[in-house]
Amino acid sequence: MMVDEVEELAADGLRWLLAAARETEGGGLGWTSVPSDDELDPAFYGGTAGVVPVLLEARRHFGDDSYGETALRAARGLAAAVTDIDDDSLYFGRTGIALALSAVHDELGDSTAKAAVDRALHLVRSRFDGTRWGELFELMGGNAGIGLGAWELGDAELAVLALEPYLRTAEKTAAGVQWAHRPDRESRLNHISHGALGIVAALARVGRAAGRADFVEAALAGAANVVSRDEAGPDGFLVPHSDPLYRPDVVPRISYGWCHGPAGDAQVFRLLRDVTADPLWASLADRCWHTVTRSGIPERLRPGFWDNNGRCCGTAGVLALALDRMAEQGDGAGFAQVLVADLAARATRDGDGTRWSNVEHRATPSALEPRTGWAMGNAGIVRELLRFVRLSRGGDPAYAVGWPDQPAVRRAD
Repeated sequence: MMVDEVEELAADGLRWLLAAARETEGGGLGWTSVPSDDELDPAFYGGTAGVVPVLLEARRHFGDDSYGETALRAARGLAAAVTDIDDDSLYFGRTGIALALSAVHDELGDSTAKAAVDRALHLVRSRFDGTRWGELFELMGGNAGIGLGAWELGDAELAVLALEPYLRTAEKTAAGVQWAHRPDRESRLNHISHGALGIVAALARVGRAAGRADFVEAALAGAANVVSRDEAGPDGFLVPHSDPLYRPDVVPRISYGWCHGPAGDAQVFRLLRDVTADPLWASLADRCWHTVTRSGIPERLRPGFWDNNGRCCGTAGVLALALDRMAEQGDGAGFAQVLVADLAARATRDGDGTRWSNVEHRATPSALEPRTGWAMGNAGIVRELLRFVRLSRGGDPAYAVGWPDQPAVRRAD
């Protein structure tokens, strides 16, 4: 595709996303996870907080303040949701909402959003039981994500408070340490979204910034345990989802995306490269990319192999890594172009705009309703398409709004 065509695809995706917005009390806006839902979802993973970054991305990319005005209205709806949501996590609760509100304050100078951030952090702190915030104990839904988010928001004390429990709950293995992602579960998960590498990322980033050598040491031990499980060396890197396999009736043992595969592993190894300056981690990131690009994705080789277009476990998440590599290492655009062409081919485009349907091969019909949010829907996909356009034109590789589990681009010396 020509770069201008990709930009038009992204603009049409934004148009569909804006049309899916719902009015809230007080003149705010909110989004449901899918348009057919009745209940607004304020969270980052599938709802309004995850839409805000792409609105700010579009404002900067197109120089169009109308996207900023929409982000302000979304922030108004999120500010009201801070006290209502019964979750404190990065992807599903208050911490992610606070980050979205903070971005609106930073980009647009909205003081109401900043006040809501302060309320959110106060509530998060008040709900800590001394070890955890709920059943989940990982990046997306637990301490690791809260620690990362708190650090990003300037609350170093809360960040350290969130991560210290990992020091006493780490389970020693022959190669390092691991953690249970839920209490009383036998399976130990390995990757970034719900597993050990997500915890590693939080410990490493906050540990380095806060001068906590014990955090960094625990992070390296957790990473070493995951590395010891590699099945694709010496050139590649591929680690099973979990051991023993968690929910084997529905969870594949091997994945390739951001959440449970080498596309996400590489992001953690990029972070460890920056934290330690050890060339091992850059080498492991390269091995992850070797595996990803030779896996067969984005082709759908068999039912269930590659059924998602989105940022979490699909094509857009791999595109994010491809663009990081283009910006950092001067990789060619070839594989990124393959991913973008696949997203274009799988898009539904009509008078309402552009959207993407994921697939559940075990259901009839298998095409799922298009989603709005960051993880599985338009927001996450459009964000990466806009970045692809900028990089293709020699522009700034940085996002308008970064996310704390994806390291910022560090150009090679």
